[in-house]
Amino acid sequence: MSADAPTFAEVYPGHPEPQFEPLEFIRLPPGETLARAEAFYHEMNARRTTRHFNCDPVPQEVIEWAVQTAGTAPSGAHRQPWRFVAVQDPALKARLREAVEAEEYKTYTGRMPGEWRAALAPLGTDYVKAHLTDAPWVIVVFREKYGLDADGKRTKNYYTVESASIAVGLLIAALHHAGLVTLTHTPNPMGFLSELLGRPKNEEALMVLPVGYPAPDATVPRLARKPLKQIFQVDLGESSAGPVEP
Repeated sequence: MSADAPTFAEVYPGHPEPQFEPLEFIRLPPGETLARAEAFYHEMNARRTTRHFNCDPVPQEVIEWAVQTAGTAPSGAHRQPWRFVAVQDPALKARLREAVEAEEYKTYTGRMPGEWRAALAPLGTDYVKAHLTDAPWVIVVFREKYGLDADGKRTKNYYTVESASIAVGLLIAALHHAGLVTLTHTPNPMGFLSELLGRPKNEEALMVLPVGYPAPDATVPRLARKPLKQIFQVDLGESSAGPVEP
């Protein structure tokens, strides 16, 4: 095998060559690129997580467009190992809330170590999850641990947690851009969600996101995001000895 430029046949013996098409891309002037980057930051910086939802309905089409946006995420070997279950039925949301609260009660009253409790204290969360029934939609995101072909045989997926997590990030951005609010919720354990929502054995719940409009009296914790200098470094920073101290 050539070390400089191996052929496709050398790297993937026995496989047909992939098909490619021209990239559709419009290169913007530098000034517009900068303006778009800054504008998008300001839009997303206005995003906040709230636990107080209005019960007003949100059209299913809005949810579908947001999920389609999430589905544009890159994924390991393009396996697209994500599934989105959108729940709007009040009775099903009530069952979902009951099951989640049962697990969360155990967490808050026994499982939660002191360090975790201290980290959550500024957020004031508890085991009561009214947002799961108040919000008009609850989206449960599943990662496909492995695929199943037509004969039920397993096919391997790659980087499923990373891929599905990227999709969740795009979903959150799409929902905010559409004028909605959401909350990332990860009850632990989450195995009951697969059974409750009738999902196959090769899927595992990753995250729960209530979606809707904020309640008129909605509040959010008084928090500050880390400044750029604490989350960003160019090359070796100010010192080659290691990361720059905040």
